[in-house]
Amino acid sequence: MAKLVTKITDRDTNFADWYTDVVREADLVSYSSVKGSMIIRPYGYAIWENMVNVLDTEFKKLGHQNVQMPMFIPESLLNVEKDHVNGFAPEVAWVTHGGDTKLEERMCVRPTSEVLFCEHFKNIIHSYRDLPLLYNQWCTIVRWEKTTRPFLRSREILWQEGHTMHRTAEEARSETLRMLKVYEDFQRNYLALPVLVGRKTEKEKFAGAQETYTIEAMMYDGVALQNGTSHYFGDGFAKAFGIEFLDEDNTKKTPFQTSWGCTTRMIGGVIMTHSDNHGLVLPPNIAPIKVRFIPIQCTEEIMNEITHITSDLEGITYDIDQSDKSPGFKFADAEVKGIPIRVEIGLRDLEQNVATLVRRDTLEKIIVPLNEVANKIKELLPKIQQDMYDRALKRRDSMIYETNDYQEFQKIAKEKSGFILTTWCGEEACENQIKDDTGLKSRCIKEEIQDGTCIVCGKKAKYSIYFGRQY
Repeated sequence: MAKLVTKITDRDTNFADWYTDVVREADLVSYSSVKGSMIIRPYGYAIWENMVNVLDTEFKKLGHQNVQMPMFIPESLLNVEKDHVNGFAPEVAWVTHGGDTKLEERMCVRPTSEVLFCEHFKNIIHSYRDLPLLYNQWCTIVRWEKTTRPFLRSREILWQEGHTMHRTAEEARSETLRMLKVYEDFQRNYLALPVLVGRKTEKEKFAGAQETYTIEAMMYDGVALQNGTSHYFGDGFAKAFGIEFLDEDNTKKTPFQTSWGCTTRMIGGVIMTHSDNHGLVLPPNIAPIKVRFIPIQCTEEIMNEITHITSDLEGITYDIDQSDKSPGFKFADAEVKGIPIRVEIGLRDLEQNVATLVRRDTLEKIIVPLNEVANKIKELLPKIQQDMYDRALKRRDSMIYETNDYQEFQKIAKEKSGFILTTWCGEEACENQIKDDTGLKSRCIKEEIQDGTCIVCGKKAKYSIYFGRQY
């Protein structure tokens, strides 16, 4: 095995070090003197660009338009909605000076943009004909995290945030769930991530929201990663900002609002779900390079054959490693970067009229006649995508435990990794008790139930709910 790969810590020995090693060895990020932030390198950014392109296309299909809001928020504007500002206060970064001059009013670097959108909406919404208003923003936000880790938690975050206004509560609720479904489908169809979908508890919902819905992925180590959220705000923000419209019946009414977002955290989710001790493993549907050709010798005959094969790969991204490194190094480099398929061709292969295809997800080697390589690649890519999802789903389901006995709940929490499905009365005191006793937090509500008792207090249960540890 090439030296490049032996730098990676064993995944089952130290998961945190393994993750850092994969991120570094795959050339996804670099560190800098800016504490708590990361440099996203070209290969890491290419993964993010693919995510952006897919989601942005879907948003626009549904009628959303992209906008750009300011980076700074005056303190007085942030304070308009009290629940909102209180929820973000510990993570806000403040600007107090412009050059050498102290500002009359300090400004925060946006941790999210609800108040900016609301101020704008007040100025442009006048009539029911202006609704629905479907906006989205791709931008950077800042949250002053105490503990950071590449992609998972950073002080400077790349993300998208959708903000919409609607004529009725029913329309806004429908938008909230519609966008949640967009996220769920994207996780499955592109990231090969099975996710739990449900509503957050009152304690865990977004600051200022009436309802927060989440998609929760389980990482290889059984820890949860919140990979996207969709919020129904009702008319709370609109009333706070005095947003009104003249309805068809000639009366003034308040619109209803949603917000929804996802971040580069999804890249961390892909890494921690699919990757292994050889490095990154990328689902084909999101991989910047789907196929790497490795000529064992860069002769004219071999390069001509590769050109012939690639001429039949329209729409499939590929590259050719023509470096002067050893074949072993080239193989290891393709593995550590998670390229879904590598194609090895040497002079002996030409003599035998074959090439070797290697699946990154399983490292299986497949000998294929040269005239069938392109078709085999087209056949393998969707199979790899589905197989990766199926393996992740099987592992996740094997780490979901169900119990209505609190002693058993505590035993599972102490001895096993994963999620626990249980019954809950809906009271915050019981939710807090579980966290105090086990360290587990609620992930999302699965459904409302009619039968059963709360696992903590023994009163009638209202919900079936998942608990787990989180990143």
